[in-house]
Amino acid sequence: MNARRLLFLGLFPLLSLLPVRTLPSVPAADTSARPHRLLVLTDIENEPDDTQSLIRLLLYSNVIELQGLVATTSVHLKTRVAPDSIRRVIRAYGEVQGNLLQHEPGFPPADALLALVKSGPAAYGMQAVGPGRESEGSEWIIKLLEQDDDRPLWVTAWGGPNTLAQALEKLQRTRNAADFQRLLAKLRVYTISDQDDSGPWMRKTFPDLFYIVSPGGYGAGTWTGIMHVEPGFDNATLRNRWLAENIQQGHGPLGALYPDVAYGMEGDTPSWLGLIPNGLNAPARPAWGGWGGRYESYVPKLEDLDPKGFTGGVPVEPETRPIWTNAVDELTPPVAGEFGRALRAGDKTVKSFRATVWRWRDDFQNDFAARLDWTIRPYAEANHPPMPVLAHPAAFTVKSGERFHLDAHASTDPDGDNLGFWWFHYPEAGTYRGKIVIEGADNIQRVPVLAPKVDQPATAHFILRLTDKGSPALSRYQRVIVTILPQ
Repeated sequence: MNARRLLFLGLFPLLSLLPVRTLPSVPAADTSARPHRLLVLTDIENEPDDTQSLIRLLLYSNVIELQGLVATTSVHLKTRVAPDSIRRVIRAYGEVQGNLLQHEPGFPPADALLALVKSGPAAYGMQAVGPGRESEGSEWIIKLLEQDDDRPLWVTAWGGPNTLAQALEKLQRTRNAADFQRLLAKLRVYTISDQDDSGPWMRKTFPDLFYIVSPGGYGAGTWTGIMHVEPGFDNATLRNRWLAENIQQGHGPLGALYPDVAYGMEGDTPSWLGLIPNGLNAPARPAWGGWGGRYESYVPKLEDLDPKGFTGGVPVEPETRPIWTNAVDELTPPVAGEFGRALRAGDKTVKSFRATVWRWRDDFQNDFAARLDWTIRPYAEANHPPMPVLAHPAAFTVKSGERFHLDAHASTDPDGDNLGFWWFHYPEAGTYRGKIVIEGADNIQRVPVLAPKVDQPATAHFILRLTDKGSPALSRYQRVIVTILPQ
């Protein structure tokens, strides 16, 4: 991602509110308990934020199975790739991998990660796609797709995705139709806008390809929610001072490598935040929302893509088929009470596509800071996330007018920290789009809810946000899906 465009973000108008969409078909939910597979395409050295995102990603390498780190070009870095910059970050990770293992198992050795570093072509976009234009990176993608592994392969493009385009072009040309469709179905693609012309080409050429993107001008990107300063709200964890105190200084070799923000903080990170198993994220269901944002499947209108906005020169063309793209959340964040109820409903509401990311920002920023603590502190001197436990199934059915309870009284914390509860209805995630209010206080272990009247079956998503009082405070979640039937 080239954040030079962020100089222009203040000039971009907000997208108009999206109309209500019909529910799209989605891939079957991932059934494996194993981590999600991830290959990253990065135009690292285009600007500092790719390095920032890579540092954060390596701290989750025990819960996301990294299978490739490919240096690529983009519209902002057209003629060179920088795999050595990826290796530099991995070597710093290698200095702290042993300490990380004191806190959670599964962090891979640095040598294993170094073996995953590959190079894409040192050429721009579709100029590098076609017969005889294979690269180390494109051949690696093909190898991963052909592995005997029934898990999807997530490919996130932080820059241009032409390395993936070349892999697909070769597979389509060299495999029979059935084999190609089988391999194509294993892919889950998230690109940070379009940073070369191969992204639009893939969406047109492979209409069945699972693809998440905010095409067009960068001001229309859901990913900008990670760095967006929302007027009137607390943006503390976005401040440079917060980054210096909690990430960069006194947090070991990885923190020391975390560069200052040049244009915008970690614009690429939303592409993989949704793969972290935190009880909220559901990668196979982009419309459910999570740390990486919420997305709906439809054909966006050209005028909604900010076609005159900054793209670095990549043309903005009409989309030809449904893609997973911008969705709007209406958000009223809770506020801490100095007296009385510890957490109460706020009085400020925002409605935007960026809110699908920044609504979780304090949680994932604190999580990042805690994991950097893990790189230098023993277990007893660091904080670890709480463990929500429901007293009932995570999905159940009720009838209109029926009162039911949401209960997580058995939740625990590995450090023995005090726990704070917050229950809320997430209307955009379900098919019932009205607001369902928790009866009484919504910050206690067990809360009553009155099922609303419906004329046909509808689903309502309720989220438990469980937060400890360690430092930094960490949150985990439970999603409860309630099907409401007519009387």
